Amino acid sequence: MNLYAIRAIYIYEMNRFVRTLMESLLSPVISTSLYFVVFGAAIGSRIDQVEGVSYGAFIVPGLIMLSVMTQAISNASFGIYFPKFIGTIFELLSAPVSFLEVVIGYVGAAATKALLIGVVILITARFFVEIEILHPVAMLAFLILTCLSFSLFGFIIGIWAQNFQQLQLIPLLVITPLVFLGGSFYSVSMLPPVWQTITLFNPVLYLISGFRWSFFGQADVPVMVSLLAITGFTVACLAVIWWIFRTGYRIKS
Repeated sequence: MNLYAIRAIYIYEMNRFVRTLMESLLSPVISTSLYFVVFGAAIGSRIDQVEGVSYGAFIVPGLIMLSVMTQAISNASFGIYFPKFIGTIFELLSAPVSFLEVVIGYVGAAATKALLIGVVILITARFFVEIEILHPVAMLAFLILTCLSFSLFGFIIGIWAQNFQQLQLIPLLVITPLVFLGGSFYSVSMLPPVWQTITLFNPVLYLISGFRWSFFGQADVPVMVSLLAITGFTVACLAVIWWIFRTGYRIKS
């Protein structure tokens, strides 16, 4: 394992994050505040509690998941796409660095950025509502797994994308709608029976449900199912990345 190469890639990506630190951290703070103003105040004034939890606190896990998923994908996809765009990826491929070390460097940096933003959102939320985390270890585990899995997914998107527009295509048209329809701001039990069944086919539901359980001890689906879902997604992403480097799909041409 070439730890020097991993460290070089990781530090390079983190330095890019540090250069835009204010923008990177200020944006989620503002977005979170607006969500609390719109959903917490406007809607929360009409919905007292959801499953025994105040509506303002209930939406916190969903807000964190929404930002963490989109930020992990965005950072990882741009991190690997930019070397493709300017042609420096060929220098990386010709260096004595394995594909595993490349993935650890880029994905590790993207996951770290997403994790920091998740923590910032959690701190911001505490200024608006009182939050008690019943299972902090489980919360941290779900948060880290989500950062890693969606950073891997973003890495795949970055290799697949052929222009900057495609980098935003899947996050905007697929991930964000799935998060909103996956119980981020409501409980699945509030839906009609038919829509409850349809929602179970939304993979993001299992991530949000497990993460919310770590806060309040309540979940729309069993916690073990949520854990298996995110683990399976991570393994699938690793398999796709292994295939990409094995075949050279869109990185050697």
